[in-house]
Amino acid sequence: MKHATFLLKLSRPGLWFATLWLYLLPTSSQPELFHTIPFWLGLFYVSFPLNFLVYSWNDSVDIETDALNPRKDSFWFGARGTKEQLSGLWKPNLIIQGIMIPILVYYAGFQTLLIFAAFFLINYLYNLPKNGLRTRPPLELACQLGYLLIVPLSIYINQLQHISFFAYLYLFLFAMQSHLMGEVMDIKPDKTAKRRTTATHLGVVKTNVLITLIVLLELIILLFYFNEYIFTAMLGAGLIWLIVDTSLSYLKTRRILCFKCAYLDLLLMLSQ
Repeated sequence: MKHATFLLKLSRPGLWFATLWLYLLPTSSQPELFHTIPFWLGLFYVSFPLNFLVYSWNDSVDIETDALNPRKDSFWFGARGTKEQLSGLWKPNLIIQGIMIPILVYYAGFQTLLIFAAFFLINYLYNLPKNGLRTRPPLELACQLGYLLIVPLSIYINQLQHISFFAYLYLFLFAMQSHLMGEVMDIKPDKTAKRRTTATHLGVVKTNVLITLIVLLELIILLFYFNEYIFTAMLGAGLIWLIVDTSLSYLKTRRILCFKCAYLDLLLMLSQ
């Protein structure tokens, strides 16, 4: 039971809502899908199996950094495993992926093999022990494209129409914004561990300015392409807060600023 809890914690259930949201996005106007087997198989895959692969792989190469991170050892931000615990995770990953991928390919078609191959390639490049993209800013932000692969996977599994380019653009901006906020929260342990990220390179204030610009682009897309006035207003309120917070950040400790960034991250997620 203790080992099962550790494996579940590694998958960061507190962050499953991001992959579940991306999976459900193309299905929002198709409630009849709730009665199909492929829909639930895909929903299960993007919750535990996919998140377990992504985060356990990352944790296995970030042991030293995670040991300094106060956010670790929780169901929200993941387990704090030892080298011995993390070194053998390829075995459960191989078993889980080996079971799920053939089933999903059966229902969704062989074109999904390209999506799974892209999942593995992006994670491999991101998590290389030496010179992995996770420590080569700003390339770690480009790796957020991997999250967007969940959308076409959902489309193929559930046989839906593809979404627009601007929808993908919005999702990519949102993924980068969320990742940057996480980097701001982790800037102290990352600097202590001498890990290079966009946030450690730019600093808190400049990173918040970058986040502000990204959120502004999101607002433009929501307002002028999707005509989403309610979501635009909610996101705009968060943007104003971020601008004020950034302007006053010189007078605040990093701990207070990181706490507010964490809260704003949750606010923006809920607003979508």
